[in-house]
Amino acid sequence: MLLSSDGTRTPGTAALFAEPARRGGIAPWAGDFRPANSAGNGPKNAVGKTFTLELPDGSTGKVVVQGLKSGKGGVVLALMGEDAPPF
Repeated sequence: MLLSSDGTRTPGTAALFAEPARRGGIAPWAGDFRPANSAGNGPKNAVGKTFTLELPDGSTGKVVVQGLKSGKGGVVLALMGEDAPPF
């Protein structure tokens, strides 16, 4: 689930990954978010905006939408995580 600052909830599926931490810092993380069919293309004008990503277990993390990819399967939002990964 992708949550906007105004409380709008966009259901969908996230694929997340972490990279190795650099010099003892927080491991950077990123991923993709595919809005559910019922959500259309997801949030409007999302690129550059910060959202809260809520995972099925209830954990959350802040993400910035880096870009949009479109193809046969619909639109996918490219995410970059902020702070510690929620997984």
